[in-house]
Amino acid sequence: MISSFVITGFLGVGKTTMLTNSVKQYFPDKKIAIVVNEFGDIGVDSKVLTNVYSEVLEISEGCICCQLAEEFESGVAEIIEKYDPEIIFVETSGASEPFPIFLSLQNLGISVDGIICVVDSKNFDSYKDNSTARYQLGGSNIIVMNKTDLVTEDEAKIVEMEIRTIKEKYDIKNTMTGKPIFKNYVLHRAEQGLVNKEVFEGIYRVEEVVKFAEDFTHLDHTVKDSLTQKVAYLKDDIVFQNIDDILEHLSENIYRVKGVVKVKDVPNAIFINYSFGDVSFEELEHYNGKSLMIFIGENIDKDVTRLCDTFDSLNIPKFTVKQ
Repeated sequence: MISSFVITGFLGVGKTTMLTNSVKQYFPDKKIAIVVNEFGDIGVDSKVLTNVYSEVLEISEGCICCQLAEEFESGVAEIIEKYDPEIIFVETSGASEPFPIFLSLQNLGISVDGIICVVDSKNFDSYKDNSTARYQLGGSNIIVMNKTDLVTEDEAKIVEMEIRTIKEKYDIKNTMTGKPIFKNYVLHRAEQGLVNKEVFEGIYRVEEVVKFAEDFTHLDHTVKDSLTQKVAYLKDDIVFQNIDDILEHLSENIYRVKGVVKVKDVPNAIFINYSFGDVSFEELEHYNGKSLMIFIGENIDKDVTRLCDTFDSLNIPKFTVKQ
């Protein structure tokens, strides 16, 4: 399953700078595709991105969330067929909302690991009342306060408070249930367009998760950057409902879950991708390894232990240190 991130935010907040800096800093060994949604003619941003990495799909003369949904999906499908990327980044126009893009990526069977809304900390007051900017915040699960090096700590705290207030009011919800689409969100800070690596933590492909299951002597990654990653194994005689129950009872500080599991009522193993309350599954053929789930979040040791105490199908393994 291909991973993806949607980068949204109002006009001029620094989306392109953050994206180019992050790709060069954190993904030098990954096959990356960058999809650019330009509002109007192709501009400078697209040319910048073209020189950074890999493939760029330039979409012009319209807004992706209304007029260009079909062109977007067919263009991304073509990139996948020709290039086979590991991660796709979609930078939206500053005049569009991110959720339709999220749905289009899901329609293509692409895992959306985060919708990142970039905020201009210096100039937030000048555009915070714009409805598009508010819905961009409401439709995101990762918020990045950019340009924090240009404001004081007191000013940054005021911006953060305003962001949280807008997020709560405009948080996108399921029209059938009235519940938020995303169970939680996180807020990060960035200086000079570079965010911390934990924004992108836990982007495991199937083969990387399988490697966890095969390697019985690796360290349990209890601390990596500022996030915790805990591995738990599952019993052999479980059914799909057991997996669903575990995911339904995650604490809010568990942001992502990746896993490969075998259940009695599905013929093939299942690759699990959970991100901020949204979950997708992909069947895997020819997998005969152990079933495991990798939990990723902030200070989650006690939460994962609680899950193991609640669900007897889940247990935390003991690891030994490689010499």
